Amino acid sequence: IIKNPKQFDVIVTENMFGDILSDEASVLTGSLGMLPSASLSEGGPYLYEPIHGSAPDIEGKGIANPVGMILSASMMLRLSFGMEEEAAAIEKAVSDVLESGIRTADLASGGKAASTKVMTEEIKAARLDNEAILQIMGAYA
Repeated sequence: IIKNPKQFDVIVTENMFGDILSDEASVLTGSLGMLPSASLSEGGPYLYEPIHGSAPDIEGKGIANPVGMILSASMMLRLSFGMEEEAAAIEKAVSDVLESGIRTADLASGGKAASTKVMTEEIKAARLDNEAILQIMGAYA
């Protein structure tokens, strides 16, 4: 998985091994805070969370990377509720914010790190911008 991650589309495993693999795979994105996860069962219910879990060691410090949780919510919208457009809009907002260079402390290298709140607000604002653009495009389609 580390040497050639593109060889995998999906990895199905039991929870313990999934935890190990997801921790190892986090080096590919630069941080555990970036990755969403889903525990799926036949017929549901499904459980969604960032792979880092609740991260009690950084609770209340304003340094948590919210991306994994936000993308977990996106997965929930898509997989549990069939809300593809809404999930895609959230994912686009996350991508736009990351492409703009905004980073939380776990990803910032030498630059100023955004707090959890700032990163979340930037993603919310980008999502609203994307939603407005999608509505405008839809009105003229």
